[in-house]
Amino acid sequence: MGLSGKDARLITVEKVTRTKKDPDSLIEQAVDLGFVGEPTRMDPQLIEGLISAEHDYIPVIAPIGVSVTGETYNINADTVAGALAGALNAKRMLLLTDVAGVLGADGELIRQLTVAEARAAIASGVASGGMIPKLETAIVAVEAGVEAVAILDGRRAHAMLVELFTEHGSGTLITA
Repeated sequence: MGLSGKDARLITVEKVTRTKKDPDSLIEQAVDLGFVGEPTRMDPQLIEGLISAEHDYIPVIAPIGVSVTGETYNINADTVAGALAGALNAKRMLLLTDVAGVLGADGELIRQLTVAEARAAIASGVASGGMIPKLETAIVAVEAGVEAVAILDGRRAHAMLVELFTEHGSGTLITA
């Protein structure tokens, strides 16, 4: 079932605000990202209804939210997934990417990180590029009550099955 975060006010957002420092004057300046939002409230009632319905619905949610004043905002899809996993009290969240998982400074896969270790990986630069928003999403989800978030290589055949049904999994597991 195709939905967006606007349906039944599933996702309420606030406009994202960012600043950047002018290199010459070192003065912080606001950067307008347009209609980019950050979830502030999730109402999972519609999704819970679909999941528990007599028919087998698979909700597919476009990462679009609505502000309290009715404006439509785009949201990072990973951010939506983490916020929704937390709102649904999910036990496990799987994030698929195009790398093996979180890689250490030596290029080797890190099998497990706590939230504190994930924050340290971001701060130290060990995690970079597209892995930063994935780790930030994992941190938010775990702090919202998700037991663990697995970051998996979506290019690997059966990555989700290996993660869910083997002792060691197939990517990086983020836990409290």
